Amino acid sequence: MIGIHEDLARRAADGKPVRFAVVGAGQMGVDIAAEVERMQGIELVALADLDLERARQGYRIAGVPDHRVVHARTEGQANDAVRAGKFVIADDATMIPRIAAVESVVDATGHPEAGAKIALDCFAHGKHLVMMNVEGDITIGPVLRRRAERAGVIYTLAAGDEPTALMELYSFARALGLEIVAAGKGKNNPLNRAATPEQCEAEARRRGLNPMMLVEFVDGSKTMIEMAAVANATGMTPDVPNMHGPNTSVPELNQVFRLKSDGGILNRKGVVDYAVGRVAPGVFLIVSTDHPRLRECLVLRDMGPGPAYTLFRPFHLCSMEVPLTVAIISLYGRPTMQPRDHLSTEVTAIAKRNLRPGDTLEGIGGRSHHAGLMAYAESREGNALPIGLAKGCKVKTEILRGTLITRAMVEPVTTTLLYSLRAEQDKFSEENV
Repeated sequence: MIGIHEDLARRAADGKPVRFAVVGAGQMGVDIAAEVERMQGIELVALADLDLERARQGYRIAGVPDHRVVHARTEGQANDAVRAGKFVIADDATMIPRIAAVESVVDATGHPEAGAKIALDCFAHGKHLVMMNVEGDITIGPVLRRRAERAGVIYTLAAGDEPTALMELYSFARALGLEIVAAGKGKNNPLNRAATPEQCEAEARRRGLNPMMLVEFVDGSKTMIEMAAVANATGMTPDVPNMHGPNTSVPELNQVFRLKSDGGILNRKGVVDYAVGRVAPGVFLIVSTDHPRLRECLVLRDMGPGPAYTLFRPFHLCSMEVPLTVAIISLYGRPTMQPRDHLSTEVTAIAKRNLRPGDTLEGIGGRSHHAGLMAYAESREGNALPIGLAKGCKVKTEILRGTLITRAMVEPVTTTLLYSLRAEQDKFSEENV
């Protein structure tokens, strides 16, 4: 990203700013609106949300005066507004990819089914898709990438979250020819696998979050999802199902995440994991090299005696960094992070409480299940239920708390776009198992 500020300044000077839209005016979407108003050469020209007032308030918080915000009910009204230098709000997300000036659309919904619909709309109208919806990516990311490439547009995860922050370290290390031992993040909430929206409601209200979103962090589901995104982009897998997740600190990372034969916890190299303790909000990469001269170099640079060394990024700015991905697409025509053409891991559903026949599985962050993580081949062999397909499934048999939920234990919801895209993806993913 060297010189990106200069390239954006040039777009501003030429009167040709990068123009994009956001679907979802929750905390993240509003953060993006506020950040872009402080940047040059880039404009958020449209913001969509089912709650129209939230979209209007998003622009207001960003500092856009009300008289410059237009509620567009039709494609024509939206295009006219943008041409007149106005900002569009809409409660119909399908209108957003139809705005001619929009180059990219950011999915900030967090809902896999909504993400699937937004993605196909974008591809049909020649718009790039910036996916903040990691829940959607770990479910149907490879097929969305294929569909995007077929349409001649870019599908990418967004800068700012732990997965893309980790990819920066990963690309750096791979370019230098370093061996990857482990990639991980610090978990930034106390871990409570049984957390419910009711238990987290007060804290969620204090932080301006949806309670289910907070539960997704607290019960560990978000960690599994984010590390799956990293695994699916790199080909890595967890060392053990659900990862190790040791309690440690930054100075100890390269001592803990090393092979057992070297005194660590790992059975093999090239794994994804996470750490509980004083590591968040950072991400880390544990690397090694077998070249004696390079080991001497690392000692001289205070990286420790080896054989494992820590690369650490102590921050990620979440939605504040997302406009960088939008800019990179328009300026340089490339993504910041993508899944490979098939999954290497699967985010599974694990019963959060005892479930009975007739129970309905909730969405991620609910009361019925939390996320686990395993290699895709293992999950297929065990017929594990992908967590992205769990919402709305009817339980057919007794499932004890802590049990991995399989497809055979539930009646699936087969009528969704998400389900059909996942079925398409599974066909070509099977070839790589």
